[in-house]
Amino acid sequence: MPTNDNTPRNSTQAKSDKEMLFKGVTCALIGLVILLAPYVARSGSVRDLMAQATLVGWFALVLGGGFIVNYLLRRAKRKP
Repeated sequence: MPTNDNTPRNSTQAKSDKEMLFKGVTCALIGLVILLAPYVARSGSVRDLMAQATLVGWFALVLGGGFIVNYLLRRAKRKP
């Protein structure tokens, strides 16, 4: 009997995996923007403000990396 790989469960898992990748890339980009902003900002006050947010930038970058690693592990587990 042929198996149907497009079952609702597989499509739900694929959608969940894609959402995980999207969250990871988005968080990583936000983290990079926050970390690089003090070097690009022209205004001194904006530069000081963004320099105080480095902890938030690192958190977003690590969180995004975690989401991406989770996506890659799920994908590797699904494909033998």
